[in-house]
Amino acid sequence: MLKKHIVFFLLLFSSSSVLFASASVPTKTIGEDPNLPTVAIMMTGGTIAERTDPKTQASVPSGDGEELLNIPGLKKMVDFKVAEFSNIDSSQMTPEMWLRLSGLVDDILKDPKVKGAIITHGTDTMAEGAFFLDLTVESKKPVVFVGAMRNASDPYTDGPFNLINGVVQVLSDKAQDWGVTVTMNQYINSPRLVEKTQTTNVQTFESGEKGYLGYIFNLEVFRLNDRLYKMTLPRPKTLPRVDLILDYAGSDGGLIRHAVGKGAKGIVIESFGAGNVNLNVFEAVKYPIDKNVAVVITTRVPNGAVFPVYGDKGGGKSLADAGAIISGNLSSSKSRIFLMLALPLVKENHVALNKYFDNP
Repeated sequence: MLKKHIVFFLLLFSSSSVLFASASVPTKTIGEDPNLPTVAIMMTGGTIAERTDPKTQASVPSGDGEELLNIPGLKKMVDFKVAEFSNIDSSQMTPEMWLRLSGLVDDILKDPKVKGAIITHGTDTMAEGAFFLDLTVESKKPVVFVGAMRNASDPYTDGPFNLINGVVQVLSDKAQDWGVTVTMNQYINSPRLVEKTQTTNVQTFESGEKGYLGYIFNLEVFRLNDRLYKMTLPRPKTLPRVDLILDYAGSDGGLIRHAVGKGAKGIVIESFGAGNVNLNVFEAVKYPIDKNVAVVITTRVPNGAVFPVYGDKGGGKSLADAGAIISGNLSSSKSRIFLMLALPLVKENHVALNKYFDNP
């Protein structure tokens, strides 16, 4: 249950600054009680931090991170410390920003007083950002991604509700050992499985056939599933270029060769069905493999996984035999993130990538 008092530690860092230590970040305290538990909150922007411009009627960043804290009754229950990471639409997020954010999360969670972290994030790339941090944050404390589908000007905005539920989750004994989650509209999702499935509806984040981790109701967490698999990879100093290319009926495979020419160190190809591409793409896949550029095969199908079972040219079995990596049940966008983090570990021994992608 939610305790009567909670301390929020809100970190709002400038996206134009490269900050690696929380001690160097200016913070603003709103209420103080050293006897209360502390929850770190890192704000990055997104719809949860936007309002409708009265002139254009478009949703735009509000420019005031503290505005998010104006939840009725919340300031009677909590204390805050405020700073800023960024205030951008999450379509502008980059893996390099998530890399910095991951380091900052670990830095803050080293403080024994901090119970866990909440990250307010735009929904467009929330699933990918949460997966990036799930792979790279070393702390065992809960890290909860929350956001909104309706901005703060909407009379039915969902941001405050999601933020309160994120706090409930961080403090709940029933919500431990999940690592990073995406918690929206009361549902708690694994970052490996979760996808944004609807462009405007508040019930947009779903975990497909494998199901949700939990559900929050009346300030209480109801645990539905455990996370059976969790992998942590070291944060590299720099991230290699990995391109994502969609196969389609009639593709000539030219984009694959173009990606190699642009310096890609890895290529993720979103294929058909259980992992099949057309003949032109199959022939094009050999080009990066011959140049020791890693190729990972994913599928456009939302449920199930890639299986190397078809043996014709372009079938999943022929792709694996040619040296491509089979992604299992990882989506295309998350396979790209995974490959960016795994490539520095295997160097040019791309066969070793199989042990990473074999993990369900």
